[in-house]
Amino acid sequence: MSLFNWCTRRAGGLAMLMTLALSYYVISREATASRYDYKYAQQDTLSRPTHSASSMSEGQGGGLWTVVFAYYSLLIHILVFAFPMRSCYAIFDVTRGLTKAARGRSLRDFKLSHRRRGSSTSLSSSETLTSSKEDSLPSSTTSSEIGDIEPEFYTDNDADSDRVVHAIVIPNYKEEVDSLRETLDVLACHPQARDSYDIYLAMEQREHNVELKAMNIIQEFVKKFRSIDFTLHPSDIPGESPGKGSNLAWAARKLSERYSMGCRKDVIVTGIDADSHLSTNYFAHLTSMHLSYKETASTTLYAAPIIFDRNAHAVPAIVRVADILWAGAGLSGLYSGSTIAPPTSVYSVPLELVDRVGGWDCDSEAIGEDLHMYLKCFFALNGNLTVRTIMSPVSQSNVKGDGGKGVQGLYNDMGARYKQALRHMWGALDSGFAIRKFMELWQERKHTARAFRPLHVALNHPTDSYLTQTQLDMSPEQTLESGIFSDVTSDTLKEPDWQRIIFLFHRLFEAHFLPLQTTILIIASTLYIWVTDGSSDPHQISWIFIVCNVLRTAGFMEVVLMLFLYERLHKICATTREREMTEAGLSKGMCFSHRNIRQNYVDYVMAPLVAPLYGAIPTAQAQLMHFFTLDLVYTVSKKVTRQRAKSIIASVMP
Repeated sequence: MSLFNWCTRRAGGLAMLMTLALSYYVISREATASRYDYKYAQQDTLSRPTHSASSMSEGQGGGLWTVVFAYYSLLIHILVFAFPMRSCYAIFDVTRGLTKAARGRSLRDFKLSHRRRGSSTSLSSSETLTSSKEDSLPSSTTSSEIGDIEPEFYTDNDADSDRVVHAIVIPNYKEEVDSLRETLDVLACHPQARDSYDIYLAMEQREHNVELKAMNIIQEFVKKFRSIDFTLHPSDIPGESPGKGSNLAWAARKLSERYSMGCRKDVIVTGIDADSHLSTNYFAHLTSMHLSYKETASTTLYAAPIIFDRNAHAVPAIVRVADILWAGAGLSGLYSGSTIAPPTSVYSVPLELVDRVGGWDCDSEAIGEDLHMYLKCFFALNGNLTVRTIMSPVSQSNVKGDGGKGVQGLYNDMGARYKQALRHMWGALDSGFAIRKFMELWQERKHTARAFRPLHVALNHPTDSYLTQTQLDMSPEQTLESGIFSDVTSDTLKEPDWQRIIFLFHRLFEAHFLPLQTTILIIASTLYIWVTDGSSDPHQISWIFIVCNVLRTAGFMEVVLMLFLYERLHKICATTREREMTEAGLSKGMCFSHRNIRQNYVDYVMAPLVAPLYGAIPTAQAQLMHFFTLDLVYTVSKKVTRQRAKSIIASVMP
C-alpha cells in the first residue's frame, strides 16, 4: 500500500489530529503569552521598535497559527450555519413536491397492460438466475405522451411502462422472517408487481438454514411477482466484508445473467433495506422518469427521501431525534435543482450504469454502500451523473435495543442507535475513496472513450473482458456486426464537471469531517477566549469569535426550524402510507407513528444532545479505529415487525 493510499484511508483521523494539534499549540502559546502579560506596545512610526523583556523571552503567542486557527474556526462555523439552512429548504421543497403529487392525479391507479411475460419463478436460485430468451423484452422505444404534465408525477403510456423491469434486491442477514414477509407484502400489493417486479433476496451463505428460509418465503410469494428468487453470498471470498454491499454485489452479478443485451437498458436495479416500505408511487415515478428522459436514462441514479414513521413512538426521544436529523441530512441534497444528491439507504440504478461501473464493491471501504455506489457512478461519468428525486418517501423503522424497561430499556435503545451511528460514521472511508477516484479522473481526464461489458461477463471472465484500442475505435454498428464484441457497449464521456466535483467534496466534508471538527473547535475556541481574556488582540481576530458565537446560535435555531418543518413532512408521509396500507388490506397489525407538535416538545429539547452523542463521538471513534483497522464487524440492528395493534399516536410518545 502506498503512502498516498494509506493517508487517504485515514483522512478523517489525520484531519482530527491536525486540528487537535493546532488547537493545543495556539491555546498553550497564547496562555503562556497571557501569563507573562505579553502586549504589543504602541510605537511611534518614526522611532525605533522596542520590545519588552518578557516578550523577547517568551515569544509572541501563537503568531500566524493563531490567525489560521481563528479563520478556520470561522469557516467551520459558516458551514455549521449553511448545512441546516440547506436541510430546511430541502425539507420544505420535498414537502411541497409531495403535496403537489398528492393533489394531482393519484398514482395509486397506475396500471400496466397486465401481460404476463414469461415469469421464470422457481424455488432454486440456480434455475432462475440464468440467461433466457424468454426474459427478453422489446428493445424498441416510443415517446411518452407527457405533454405539460411533469413526468415525476405521471405516466400515461402503458405500452412503454410495461417494458420496464424493476430488479428489486433485498439484502438481508439474520433478518426476522416476519420483517421480510411484511416488506414483500407491501411490494406485492402494488398493481405493477406481477408484471414488472423481479425480486431477489440477497442472503448470506453463513446464515444457518438460510436456503430453507429463502424457499419458504419464495413459496409464499411465488405468484405475486414477475419472479422471485434468492442468492447466497459465499462466506469465503478473500477481501470481501460481510454486509449489505457484498450481498448487493453478489446478487447483481447473478441477476445480470438473466437479462439479454436487448432489454438491459430498461432494467432498473433497486436496492432496499429488509424493513423498507415503498409505495407503489415509487416505482410509478421511477418508470415515468426513466421513460421521459431517454437521453440521460442510462446515466441517472434515482434517490428518495426516507421517513421514520413506523415505531417512532416506541423509542426514546433522543433516538427519535437522531433519526429525524439523519433523515434531514439525507434530504439536504434532494431539493429541486441540486446537482449533488447522495442517496440514503434506498436508491435505484439502471442496469447499464451498474455494468459501466463494475457493480458494487465488497471491501471494508464499501460498508456505506449507498454513498460508495454513488461515488463510483459519479466519477465513472466524470462528475456528469444525473440524480433525480423520486417524490415517494421510503418508510423505515427506528432501531431498537434488546428490550428492557425503564433505564435499562433506555440504555439498550441508545446503545443500539450508537452502534448504527458508528456504522454510519465508518463510512468516512468513502472520503478517501473519493480522493483516489479524483486522482484517477485527473490522470485520465483527456481520455474519454469508454467501453464495458455486462457485469456477469466482466466479473466471471475478466481475461475475456480486455478491450483493445481497436475495439474502442469501432462504431456500435461495427461492434454488433463483428459478433465477437456484440455484448460490448462503447461511448464517449463528457468533459469533467469541475464545479460538481468541488460541490461533492464540500458535501463529503459536511458528512465525514464537520461533526467532529465543529466539536473540537467549539471547545478550543471557548478555551482560547478564556485564556486570552483581558489580553491585547494584536492580530485583530476577536471579532471572529463573536461572529462564531452568532453563527453557532443561528445554526441551533435552524435545527429547531428543521424539526418544525419535519412535522408537516412526517404528517403527509405517515397519513399517505396508512391510507395506502388500509386500501391494500395490510394495515391491521402495522404501526403508524403520527406526530403531534404539542406532545413532542421534548424532541426539540433533545436536539443539542444528538450532535455530540450520535455525531462527534462515533465519528471520533471510527476515525481513531481506522488507524488500526478498516474492518468493522457487521451487526444487524433490531427492527420493528408487524404487530397486532392499532395505529399509535404521538401523544403517547415518551
